[in-house]
Amino acid sequence: MFLFHALSQAWKDGYSFSKFRSDVVAGITVGIVAIPLGMALAIAVGVPPQHGLYTVIVAGLLAALFGGSRFNITGPTAAFVVILLPITQQYGLTGLMLATFMSGIILVLMGLLRLGQLVAYVPYPVTTGFTAGIGLVIAFLQLKDLLGLEVAGNPIHFPEKVMAYASALPSIHFADGFIGGVTIIVFIAWAKLKTRIPPHVVALVIGTVLALVMNQSGGVHVGLLGEKFQYQIGDLIGQGIPQIMPQFNVIWQNDVVTWSLVIELLPAAFTIAMLGCIESLLCAVVADGMTGTKHNSNSELVGQGLANMVVPFFGGIPATAAIARTATNIRAGAFSPVSAIVHAVFVLAAMVALAPALSYVPMSALAGLLIMVAWNMSEAPHFVHTLKVAPRRDIAVLLTCFSLTVVFDMVVAVAVGLLLAGILFIQRIATLTTVTVVNKGHEHLDFGPDVLVYDINGPLFFAASEKAFSVIERSSIDTKVVVLDFTDVTTIDITAIHAFDNALERISHYPVYLLGVAPHVATKLVNSGILSAGNIALCPDASSLREHLAINNHNLALQESTPSTVSLYTADSGI
Repeated sequence: MFLFHALSQAWKDGYSFSKFRSDVVAGITVGIVAIPLGMALAIAVGVPPQHGLYTVIVAGLLAALFGGSRFNITGPTAAFVVILLPITQQYGLTGLMLATFMSGIILVLMGLLRLGQLVAYVPYPVTTGFTAGIGLVIAFLQLKDLLGLEVAGNPIHFPEKVMAYASALPSIHFADGFIGGVTIIVFIAWAKLKTRIPPHVVALVIGTVLALVMNQSGGVHVGLLGEKFQYQIGDLIGQGIPQIMPQFNVIWQNDVVTWSLVIELLPAAFTIAMLGCIESLLCAVVADGMTGTKHNSNSELVGQGLANMVVPFFGGIPATAAIARTATNIRAGAFSPVSAIVHAVFVLAAMVALAPALSYVPMSALAGLLIMVAWNMSEAPHFVHTLKVAPRRDIAVLLTCFSLTVVFDMVVAVAVGLLLAGILFIQRIATLTTVTVVNKGHEHLDFGPDVLVYDINGPLFFAASEKAFSVIERSSIDTKVVVLDFTDVTTIDITAIHAFDNALERISHYPVYLLGVAPHVATKLVNSGILSAGNIALCPDASSLREHLAINNHNLALQESTPSTVSLYTADSGI
C-alpha cells in the first residue's frame, strides 16, 4: 500500500489519547521552529517569505498524510537553495513552481516503480561532498543580509557572487552585522544547554527584540523583513507577510507556461526530485535509527511527490523531509504523523494570527539563523574526519563533489561524483579478479604432473576479463590436460565470454575441463556456443574429475580421446 502507510502503521501500534497529546506537543514545538526557517529559506531561494510558510503548511500536511515515515517533517530545506536560486533568478516564481510540480511527478513515478532503494547506491563521499558544498554556498549567500550589503546586479554563479560581494564590502551596515552576530552567538550558546526549547526560536526572538530596541533609539537602523517585502493579493496590498490563508492559484494561467519552458526546466526538476529523494529517505533512515521503527521508502516517495505536485498551486516551493526538524519532532515526543499534521496547522494559525508581528523580524537575524542551519547540514567535523581516514580514491570523490558543488552546481557535482565513484569502484573490483596457475601439491587441485590447473577467482566482467585471461597460454611440453577452476567465479558477462573464447583458442590442442561452474554461469557459456568445441567439457567437482582421469588412465588415454565422456551438466542441474 503506497498511501497512508505511516498513519496506518501508527494506528496498528495502538493509538491513544495520551499519544495524541504527545503528538500535539511535538507538532507545536516543531511548528515554532518551522516558522523562521520557512521564511528564511524562502528568502534564500529568491522568493518572498510567505511562500516558505505556504510550503510548510501544504507540503507538510500532505507528506504526513500520504508518506511512509511516521516522523518525517516536510518543508523547505537548505539543501534546495543552491538549485532553486538560479531557477528563480532565470525563470521567476512561475518557473520555480512549475519545476516543483514536475519534480513531484518524478517522485511519484519513482515510488510507484519501487525505486526507493536507489539512495543506497549513492556513495557516502558523494553525499558528504555535495552536502558540505551546499552548506558553504548557503552560508556565503547569507552574508548579503547578515552584513546589510548593497550588492550590484544579480549574479548567478558562485565565482561571480564572490566578486560582487567583495565589491560591496564598503556598503556594510554594522548594525545589521551586530544583530546577525548576536543571533549566531545566542544560537550556539543555547544549543549547548540542550533544553527542550529549540535554539532557533530563542536566537530569533533575542535578535528581533534587540533590533527593535536599536531602531527605537534612533541612532542606527536594522533592516526588517517588513521593509524589504511587499505583497499584493487582489486588491490587498501590504508589507511583510499577508495575513491570509494560502490561496489556490493555477500556475500556468495567462499562457505563461509553454512547452519550451517545460523542456528547459526538466533537468532542474529531475535534480530537485533526486535531491528530494535522497534527503527524504536519509531523513527517514535517521528517524528509524532514533525510534526503532521502519519506514516504507516507496510510500515516502509517493507522499513527497504528491506534496510537491500540489504545493505550487498554493504558492509553495519544493519541499522534502528535513532532518533537523524531524529530530526535533522525535525529541519532543512524537508518535505518529499526526505531529507533522499539527505542525502544519500550527504554522497556518500562527501566520494568520501573527503575520504583522513577523514583519519586525530582522533580515540579518534570519541570515544568521540560516548560517547555523548551513553549518549543521554541512557536517564539517564529519567532512574533516573523512579527509583524515578515508582511502585516497574516496577523498578524490569527496573533494570533487565538494568543489563542483561550490564552483558550478549540485547537478554537475552529483553526476560527476557518481561517475567517478563508479569508475573507481569498477577498478577496485577488477583488481579482485585473478587467474593463477595452481602449484603442484595443492590439497584439492593436484591431478597429476601432466594436468595444468588454472584457478580463477572473482567476477569475470568487462574491466577484469582481458587481464585475467591473459595468464592462460600454451604450457610446457609435459602438459596433456588443462583444468580451469570456475568454483569461485560468481558471474560472467559478454566481454569476459569473448576474452575467454580467445584464451581457449591458445590452448585448443589440449582437452579442457571447466571445474565447478555455477549453473547460471554455465548457462551463459552454453548459450554463447563456447562449449560446442569438442575439446571442452564441464565437470561438477574435483572428485568426479579425479575419478574420470583415473578411470581413463589419463597419462595415456587422454592423449587419444576427448573429454566427451565426462559427467556433464544437464538440464536437471540448471542449464
